[in-house]
Amino acid sequence: MMRLKFLIIILSTGILIGCINTKIVGQPKSSGNPIFQGWYADPEGIVYNGEYWIFPTYSASYENQVFLDAFSSKDLVNWKKHVSILDTSKVKWAKEAMWAPSSIQKDNKYYLFFSANDIQSPEGPWWNPEKDIENEIGGIGIGIADKPEGPYKDYLGKPLINNIYNKAQPIDQFVFKDVDGTFYIFYGGWGHCNLGVLNEKFTGFVPWEDGTMFKEMTPKGYIEGPFVFLRNDKYYFMWSEGSWTDDSYKVAYATADKITGPYERIGTILELDKDVATGAGHNSVINVPGIDKWYMIYHRRPIPNEGRDHRVTCIDKLEFDDNGLIKEVKMTFEGVMGFRITPE
Repeated sequence: MMRLKFLIIILSTGILIGCINTKIVGQPKSSGNPIFQGWYADPEGIVYNGEYWIFPTYSASYENQVFLDAFSSKDLVNWKKHVSILDTSKVKWAKEAMWAPSSIQKDNKYYLFFSANDIQSPEGPWWNPEKDIENEIGGIGIGIADKPEGPYKDYLGKPLINNIYNKAQPIDQFVFKDVDGTFYIFYGGWGHCNLGVLNEKFTGFVPWEDGTMFKEMTPKGYIEGPFVFLRNDKYYFMWSEGSWTDDSYKVAYATADKITGPYERIGTILELDKDVATGAGHNSVINVPGIDKWYMIYHRRPIPNEGRDHRVTCIDKLEFDDNGLIKEVKMTFEGVMGFRITPE
């Protein structure tokens, strides 16, 4: 009788353990935050060929920012690193401070817009006549490749935008394809944002009606990091406020009925949470193709933060209320649940 009871106990325990193990294996995985290892900031997310892609800035001292990496995933959980898809050896005019890549596909080619050299001007807030060079080569350039992961080469052999227009430093570029096929570029630091229309070959710009190349589009509170997306015929214009070097960094947004505005500022949707992280900003947005599912991609500073360049790339849900306004984005350690894109 004792042997029988002992056998029953062993069998019951085995069944229980088996059930527990089955439940654990069957649970969907989350991305976790940060979503990949390393110091990375200014992430731009996009979907190519049924995969999620993120193109970030390598967060380090300016002289060490001489390359750009990329990351891809089929499910938002498992990320593959693509090392040095573009670097200063391929872009002879770029020497440092390669920042904020923006990726777009056109005519079976992949274009990677980036800024380099952190050029300064007497018009800007950080001009130092003892070390800065007026009319220095730098600004916004373009890489071109046959695949999202590259390798990229310098498309123009020179910057696309080298000068200061409307007091906007040529950094933090974002390229947007509108519903009519027109490609626009939003860019700008130093608290100013410009909008331009790219020409057919991405070699220059189509002038506005008044003959100027760039229209200033600076909303109240804007510092840098513009990003735009379209949902339900409404344009959402997002940007970063505060200082990228401290806890004041945050994300705000505005909406408009046309890509060119006018934009109405709505408010702040992402900022520090002292229980999770600080310095949250310079975001982008990914929409799962064909469905109303959205993600916020952004960088933040871990707690404790031990250095200016200690920034990590994270993902959290982006949700809307019944009026189409963006709900406050809650930073998490869990990130989002894994989600594969269904082939069209």
